[in-house]
This record gives sequence, structure tokens and C-alpha cells, in this order.
Amino acid sequence: MKTILRYLVSIIFIASGFVKAVDLKGFSFKLEEYFSPVVFNLPFLEKYALAFSIVVVLLELVLGFMLLMKIKLKQTIYALILLCIFFGFLTFYSAYYNVVTDCGCFGDAIKFTPWQSFWKDITLLVLLLILAVIYRKREESSAVRFGKLPLLGVFILIMFFVMYRGIAHEPMIDFRAYAIGTNLAAEKQKIDKNPSEYKTFYSLKNLKTGEVKKVNQDDYINKEYWKDTNWQIEEGKTTSEIVKKGYESEITKFKIEDVNGNNFTDAILSEPRVVLVFTYKPKDADPELVAKTETKALTEKAKVYGVSTQPDFYKQIPNFQMDEVAIKTIARSNPFVLVLEKGKIIEKLSAKDYLEKE
Repeated sequence: MKTILRYLVSIIFIASGFVKAVDLKGFSFKLEEYFSPVVFNLPFLEKYALAFSIVVVLLELVLGFMLLMKIKLKQTIYALILLCIFFGFLTFYSAYYNVVTDCGCFGDAIKFTPWQSFWKDITLLVLLLILAVIYRKREESSAVRFGKLPLLGVFILIMFFVMYRGIAHEPMIDFRAYAIGTNLAAEKQKIDKNPSEYKTFYSLKNLKTGEVKKVNQDDYINKEYWKDTNWQIEEGKTTSEIVKKGYESEITKFKIEDVNGNNFTDAILSEPRVVLVFTYKPKDADPELVAKTETKALTEKAKVYGVSTQPDFYKQIPNFQMDEVAIKTIARSNPFVLVLEKGKIIEKLSAKDYLEKE
């Protein structure tokens, strides 16, 4: 039983670390959210998000593998307990204050709500405490440990390659909604046919009795609360809540607009072939790389558009705009190239790889 428990916990940590290692840039974006002013207000750490990502992922992977192989078992379990407490604090803060809606625990492979992430961390913590009790008297000979270290070394080297591949190019395994083969036009049609419905809810307070009740927009009108001067809407407590869950897809964020806010998404998705050059941080992009990417894109037999967060960033191709977070969901490189045929993704490359492609 204790062996099964140890295998289970170690595999969870290795799987969690591996999914993040594959898409290290994506995990760094998640850490940027935690460092942002609306969460922990540590904006000076945002530029180190990628470095922090590497450290956190390596800890998960190495400690998970050490637990699996029983290398320095007691110390490994204690280190994992500390790691769980750290993650538990982050996920509780996210859930309680509703500031980061997805912790990125398993990257884009498995989505957890903040509270699900928190209870997952608590469960792991309990299991690790059980393992700590079970193996509290375990001693391991240095000879046995030495024999396992080469395996650990090989594992670390493989993980370094996986992480490098995801940073320098695109993730080896794409867990995102924008994987090659995804038909964005078809996804958008599904969303349009079955949209989620939202209603506005007011918090009303009775000035005479002090009673407080939550009323949706329809009842507020139909039951004529608006006529009754005793009922007052509490300021700052009005919310928009989902009342009918429709077709859910990340593609809802794929919205391309011109400088005047006109939506060109449908028109672009209906093109026979289109090359989109994305840049999520124009100020950080290499101008020469961007220029070369534009030049090469214009040689293709396709419509070419540039999408960024600025209205006049591209010099050779038409400029369109998209939210930075939405672009980051699609693109891990800055700049990045996405090729569509009638709304279907047929190619996605970092700008450097696109330029090197024959």
C-alpha cells in the first residue's frame, strides 16, 4: 500500500512538472499574473517570471523523480511538503480573492478552478504527511543511492531539453486550444449556436428593515423593485453571473479588431489562406526580426495581417489588434506566425523558425 501511495504522489508531481516543462513560457505567463499589481503587487519580478518557472518546474520534476526512485527519501518528502504548502498558499489566495482563475498546475492539459487547485494541494499535502510518517525511520545506504544518481542525471538532461525546446521554439506537445488542425471557424460557429447567457444581479437593501436580497435584472423590473424607494441598490455589489452554460471554448478570446474597434474575425477566418503575424509585447520585439517576418510573409500566396496590442506596429502589412492575454494563449514567441486555411490552423511557428523554413 505504501508503495502504491508513493508511486501515486510521485507520478502526480512528475506529470504536473512535465506538462509545465513542455510549455514553460505558458507557465511563466501564469507567474506574471501572480506578480501583477492586482495580485501580489510585485511587478519588478515579472521580468524574472521565466527564471522562476524553470526553478519551480525543476523542483517538481526532480523531487517527484527522487520520490519515485527512493533517493534521499525522507529529505525528498520534507521538501515536497514545503513545496505543497507554497502551492497551497498560492491557490488559496487565488481562490479566496478570485484573482487568478487558473493556477496553471497542469498547464493547458487539465484545467482546474482555483478552489479545485487548492483542494488538490491539500490532498497531496495529506498524502505526503502520511508518507513522512511511514518512512520516518528509513535509512538508505550511500551505495544504493549512488547507483540511482545516473538515472536522475539522465532524467534531468531530458527535462532540460524539453524545456529548452519549448522556450526556443514551440512546445513539443501542444495542449492549447490552438493546436495545429484546430478549425477556428467551426469552433466559432459552435459558440454562436450555443452561447452562454449572463444576467446582471443587484444587491438590494431595504432602508426600513435592513434586509438585503440578491435580485436578477428581470425580477428587478418585473417585480417593480425599481419603483419601491425602500429598496436601494448597494453600490459596488452588482455582478454579472452565468445563468446558462453554452458551448465552452478558448476560441471565444480569438477576436481580431481594427484600430476603430471593428471586428474582422469572421472575415479573416473565411479567407482561403491567411498568414497572421502576432506580437504580444511590441516594445520587446526585435524590430529587424519583425521586419524580416513581414517581408517573407508578403511573398506567400495568401492574405497577410499583423496582430499586436498597438494600432500602428507593423510597417509593411495591415495592422489589427487583439488583447495581450489572448495573443499569449495562441503564441509563445514574440513575434509569432499563424497560418490559416478557411479558419483551420495548418501551421504555427516562432518568427525565427518561420524565417528558417524553406
